[in-house]
Amino acid sequence: MELSTETATRWVERWEYQQQRYAIDREERFTVIADVVEHVTADRPTPLIVDLGCGPGPLAARLAGRLPRAKVLAVDADPLLLELGRVYHGSAARYVEATIGEPGWLDALALARPLDAAVSATALHYLGERTLRQVYRQLATVLRPGGVLVNGDHLSPNGAKISDIAAHVGLRRAGRQAAFAHEDWTSWWTAVGEDPDLADLLTARSRRSLPHCEGNDLAPADHIALLREAGFDEAGTVWQFGHSHVLVAIR
Repeated sequence: MELSTETATRWVERWEYQQQRYAIDREERFTVIADVVEHVTADRPTPLIVDLGCGPGPLAARLAGRLPRAKVLAVDADPLLLELGRVYHGSAARYVEATIGEPGWLDALALARPLDAAVSATALHYLGERTLRQVYRQLATVLRPGGVLVNGDHLSPNGAKISDIAAHVGLRRAGRQAAFAHEDWTSWWTAVGEDPDLADLLTARSRRSLPHCEGNDLAPADHIALLREAGFDEAGTVWQFGHSHVLVAIR
C-alpha cells in the first residue's frame, strides 16, 4: 500500500519532536552544519552533498532548503525511515538505501563526480572504531580536494571527570529544551509498530538485515587522529555544547 502524505507527516513530525530529547541544541547544530557546507561550496554551481544515516531526512531537507542548487543524497539502511522522508520531504533529496561501512555501500550512491560535502548527524557513533576508520578512508577517496566531512554527533571529551561534567551540562540543556517532549525513541518505534498504515513498510523492514550498533566511545581527538590518518588535511571542532559537537574535516 502506498504511503500517504498524511501518514508520513504524522510520523516525521513525531520523529522531530522526540529527537529533541537526545540532540542538544538540535536546530542550532543543523544550522552550523549548513553554515559549514554553504561556506565551502560557495563557488560551486551545483554542490553534491551526501547525508549519512539520514533517518527520515531532517538534515537533508534543511540542506536542500538552504542550498536550493545543491544535489543532496540521503543515505540510510532503514527502508521505513527512508520512505517516510521521501514522501514527507518530496524531491528535496534523493533517498538511497545502503548500510554505511558494508562492502559496496558507496557503489549504491552511484556518484557521477566527487562529493563536495559529506554530512552526518548523530549517526556515526553507531559504527565501531574499525568500521569508522574504514568509512573515513572511503569518504576521503570520494570527496574533492577542499571538500568537507561535517559530523554532528555525541562525542565524549577526554578525561572521565570532564566527560561527566559535559554530560551533565548537556543533559540539563536538553531537559530545558525538551521539557514538553513526552515521546522518546522507544515509544516512537512502539507506536510505529502499531500503525496499520505502516504495515507494508514494517514487513519490508523486518526482511532487511539492519546493521547492528557496534558503537564507539571515541573522543574528538581520536576522531581527528583517524581523519588525518584517512587522508584529510585538517580536522577540528567548530561548535560544541556538552557532549554535542560539530566536527569538520577538510580533504
